[in-house]
Amino acid sequence: MSQFLAKSLVRDVPDFPKPGIIFKDLCPVIADPPAYQEIVDALVEWITERAPDAVIGIESRGFIFGAPAALASGVKFVLARKPGKLPGEVVSYDYVLEYGTASIELQSHAIMPGDRVVVIDDVLATGGTSAATVTLVERLGGQMVGIAFVVELEFLNGRELLAGHDVKSLIRY
Repeated sequence: MSQFLAKSLVRDVPDFPKPGIIFKDLCPVIADPPAYQEIVDALVEWITERAPDAVIGIESRGFIFGAPAALASGVKFVLARKPGKLPGEVVSYDYVLEYGTASIELQSHAIMPGDRVVVIDDVLATGGTSAATVTLVERLGGQMVGIAFVVELEFLNGRELLAGHDVKSLIRY
């Protein structure tokens, strides 16, 4: 769906966060109410078709798109965060991303066995963060019903790590 107004607002930032990386900056999209609204509306439409019990937003920009989409869809919103940011008992998973290694956590009680879950993040690059989040959902007994991204960097082949899952990207590069 590259017809989005939002695509014209995505800004390339060379050499961020490391030399050789071209970062897709979505801040101009978030700052433009019509563009932001069209992204949230598209996510809500996609989420509603999957009838989840929960939407998980991946830290941190997944929060920006996932929270309003979950609210508008009438389902609970769950945070996937970096280690040490969530109170209480958590489940954790270590993974590799396009420019290093990282860990992601969910609160142990956030997803209940049988919960239908959609994961939302801003950018699909190598797929490591999303695949790690899927692993945590499945450890908690949740049922993945979809993974959505605002932007997909197709040349990084992130979908390969998400094979077997319903993956949606609104804007592709």
